[in-house]
Amino acid sequence: MAQALHRAGIAAVFSYAGVTQSPVAQPLPTRVGGFGGAQGLAQFLRGQAISHVVDATHPFAAQMSRNACEACAATGTPLLALEREPWQASAGDAWIDVPDMQAAAAALPQAAARVFLAVGRKQLAAFAGQPQHHYLLRLVDAPEPGSLPLPHTTVVLGRGPYSAADDEALLRTHGIEWLVAKNAGGEATRGKLDAARALGLPVVMVQRPALPQRQRTGSVAAVLHWIAHGVLPTAPPAPPAPSAPPSMP
Repeated sequence: MAQALHRAGIAAVFSYAGVTQSPVAQPLPTRVGGFGGAQGLAQFLRGQAISHVVDATHPFAAQMSRNACEACAATGTPLLALEREPWQASAGDAWIDVPDMQAAAAALPQAAARVFLAVGRKQLAAFAGQPQHHYLLRLVDAPEPGSLPLPHTTVVLGRGPYSAADDEALLRTHGIEWLVAKNAGGEATRGKLDAARALGLPVVMVQRPALPQRQRTGSVAAVLHWIAHGVLPTAPPAPPAPSAPPSMP
């Protein structure tokens, strides 16, 4: 999305939450950190004369999405969510669908198992009540010593995308028996699901949180059309043609 806005010469601001220590650089002016809730976001929209808001947050960043809905309603700012389609189980998958992290922890077996906990660092506390398991964690940033709420863990550091072959090798190396994942959608991290299918492993799949009703699309080109015309296209638009990025002022 940021690349497409930059190529189109559209003035935009890219906002990061600030959780990751070294976020991916973007071709747009970037701000890092929270806004101070919906009210703070509304003040930012007014102060920066923002004309459109694209909510491209992670599908599980529910509070930010709720704040965006509230702030845009308060300021009369058009809002569009850019969302990846959720993953769907296919033949050979052994998924256990659960509504939240607490249910995911409860779905694990009582007997000690080796679990790939692919849910992000902020969600680990939900599994503290299941300390008998050994958890494999894949994190972007190395945790501080003693900061993890789980007694038996192995931490590997990495940033996607991850291929199915790489993830299958990871699961085999660590003797993983269960996978816990959030239904984030997209291609960058679906390799672990293909690997689990190949190895016949059960997957506890946490479904997305409920969000307020809002316009949404899965297409970057549709977002550009919406910014230009105020409505989503009635037919899927062609992806924007690649071009040399405009010179920055």
